[in-house]
Amino acid sequence: MQFFIDLFLNLDTVLVNWVGMYGAWVYVMLFAIIFCETGLVFMAFLPGDSLLFTAGALAALSTGGKPVLNVWLLIGLMIAAAVLGDNSNYLIGRFFGKQMLASERMRRFIKPKYVEQTQVFFDKHGGKTISFARFFPFIRTFAPFMAGVGCMDWRRFTGFNVVGGAAWVLLFVLAGYFFGNIPIIQKNLEFLVIGIIVVSVAPSLVHAAWTRLRSRAKAAAE
Repeated sequence: MQFFIDLFLNLDTVLVNWVGMYGAWVYVMLFAIIFCETGLVFMAFLPGDSLLFTAGALAALSTGGKPVLNVWLLIGLMIAAAVLGDNSNYLIGRFFGKQMLASERMRRFIKPKYVEQTQVFFDKHGGKTISFARFFPFIRTFAPFMAGVGCMDWRRFTGFNVVGGAAWVLLFVLAGYFFGNIPIIQKNLEFLVIGIIVVSVAPSLVHAAWTRLRSRAKAAAE
């Protein structure tokens, strides 16, 4: 549990420590976190946005004339992790999703409210949900799963998956790379990381609250 608390609240320190302890293996660790967040419905809580931003900020630093992380290798691997993660989640949803949604045991991990929020996104945006959902924590994890449950055409899914994954990774990694090491930001990076988490989660919370209010208003009117 302490590991996940540190991952959220001290992400910059955690990544610096990983680089010092594991060297190039840190790329594998970052790949695994992004893959799990997008590829496993019960890992939706992982901090994808802030992780990408912080990794981008570290890529702008150098030690002994060498960058701490190679930004282009980082971008390529993170896009691959995001795309493969979504594809894995789609396949899980397609072949096992209905049984998982019907299981009382799985409902502890697959929260009905996130399934409902994702379905609202699909109703509003259709297939583009796969791309849009990348920028909404929790929903980005459930969107490919629900696309699989609904048997969305795989080629169509893949197109939205690649576009959304590339846009998401490029935005956050390059934002960290170009802005994360401005002195005032660097000195307050831990607060910025927490801010990214809050801002990322806020739209989903507002959307859920608004949907619930509309449902209640509609029920009252009837």
